[in-house]
Amino acid sequence: MSDAPSEPPRRTKQDVLDMLRDLAELTMLDEGDPQSFRVRAYESATQAITALATDVNKLSAKELQKIDGIGKSTAEKIRQLLDTGKVEKLEGLRQKHPRSVVALLKIQGMGPKAVKKLREELNVQSIDDLRKALADHKVQALKGFGQKSEEKFAHALAKMDEQGVVGRTPVSVALPLANRIVAELLKVKGVTHASYCGSLRRFTETIGDVDIMVAAADAVPVMEALTTLGFVDRVLVRGANKTSIVTHRGTQVDLRVVAAHELGAARLYFTGSKAHNIKLRQRALSRGWTLNEYALSELEGGRVVACETEEQIYEALGLRFIPPVLREDMGEIEAAEKGTLPRAVGAILGDFHVHTDMSGDGHSSLENVVAAAKGRGYKVLAITDHAEGTLSGVGRQAMLDQREKIAAMQKELGDSMTLLAGVELNIGPKGELDYDAEFRQGYGFCLASVHDHFDLDRTAQTKRVIAAMEDPCVKMIGHLSARMIGARPGIDLDMDAIFDAAERTNTALEINGSLPRLDLSVEVLRTARDRKVQFVLTSDAHHENELDRVTYAAMNAERAWVDPARIVNAGTAEGLRSWATSPAAKH
Repeated sequence: MSDAPSEPPRRTKQDVLDMLRDLAELTMLDEGDPQSFRVRAYESATQAITALATDVNKLSAKELQKIDGIGKSTAEKIRQLLDTGKVEKLEGLRQKHPRSVVALLKIQGMGPKAVKKLREELNVQSIDDLRKALADHKVQALKGFGQKSEEKFAHALAKMDEQGVVGRTPVSVALPLANRIVAELLKVKGVTHASYCGSLRRFTETIGDVDIMVAAADAVPVMEALTTLGFVDRVLVRGANKTSIVTHRGTQVDLRVVAAHELGAARLYFTGSKAHNIKLRQRALSRGWTLNEYALSELEGGRVVACETEEQIYEALGLRFIPPVLREDMGEIEAAEKGTLPRAVGAILGDFHVHTDMSGDGHSSLENVVAAAKGRGYKVLAITDHAEGTLSGVGRQAMLDQREKIAAMQKELGDSMTLLAGVELNIGPKGELDYDAEFRQGYGFCLASVHDHFDLDRTAQTKRVIAAMEDPCVKMIGHLSARMIGARPGIDLDMDAIFDAAERTNTALEINGSLPRLDLSVEVLRTARDRKVQFVLTSDAHHENELDRVTYAAMNAERAWVDPARIVNAGTAEGLRSWATSPAAKH
């Protein structure tokens, strides 16, 4: 990497977590086994460091080994990163398994063993290489693959192309990265502002690169700060006011430094979208002005009309301020002119998809989750650990014990918050649900979600979801499409039939705020504008700190212009309690 300092920059806990996750992923590729001893060791260490409250820099290798989940070899690698800025083993794995190869793992049905075989026998080193091998029907000739495998990979690639995710970074990766960069750059002396722009600020599901905007009088220390961050793989461009880097995970970051008085125009310009900006420029021209990344100014004479804030620019153009999530040229400029922009979601009063450490993939105790929800001012909280039908599921006795515990906690809470003993049921391939009907009726809240059998056809997928909606206990369908952005396409559903069933059965649909999901998608939500379907914003939290993810669900709803009146937990406390505690009214 060019322009590297003589001394390695101080690494953080996040750098250690990034290193461990990279080691786990690349070791899985190297050994062709997601369950190998080394992979599981790195995953265990990741969980241990995540929960660590002590400054990791202060721990020696021997002290690290005393932490449950961290072995001698992993402890030595952590110290190597903290002391030198690099890990020899990881550098070797990155050379052996470049990001183009790692990208193959994002294809549904493509595991590390398949990647290894394709590389060794067909020299498939990228998604483009795989496309060619599929087009030439070479994949089906490999032992252990066949025509069905070839068709499956081709179908998965087509789905990825349809979603536009190939070569792009999912928001679940881009947003934490951007927040981390912003936090670091705000520490630089002389920086008065730092934020992300581009499609990430508009909250799109995937992004091409991360755009960072900084206001500072001197750009040099800002550029230096970016290029010395621990996740930087290489520097692409370093100029007077712009620097571009690529992270170890292949995401490009573009940093721009502007004068403080230019910040509003720069943020507006680099947030986009392109179509939104074009309409704003046309509006400026009709007034004899020009709009660019520096200012809104007069064509003749160059007098600056507005530049310091976005609000000033919109006001000068005769428009209400347009939130970034709406800037897609979907009628927002016309609405801003008329004063008819959609209302923001506002206060969220409860959550109905929350896991505790009783679920196999949960990481916080019931007590901590409830305390965090109470701290957020929630009026209703449903604890919905996984039912027995999933890998992370819970058996009946444990659920019964939790019901008693929640009942006791409710007495302590009094009227301050309604606490429901709920469950996330798994929807089977034919719509069957976990437990028996009598046992399900003992829950205070039931949501049902698809977690498997993703390759069924549209008719079968639609029938299974509708069957779950028709169950008397089910109040809400969770993450309807079961997609994972950039990794797994959603199941194929007849959305008109789904909306019909949701209206008929009074079953709410979840807007899941987990960044890898954001399910329902904006596209689906837009098609439901004229339907009488209720929505619920949820966090799908697996840790107490993840309750805030419900704000991402709200951003997705706002991006789709969903009327807050149709969002169950964005109304009144009385209405929410009534909906949450009343039996599911099926018709």
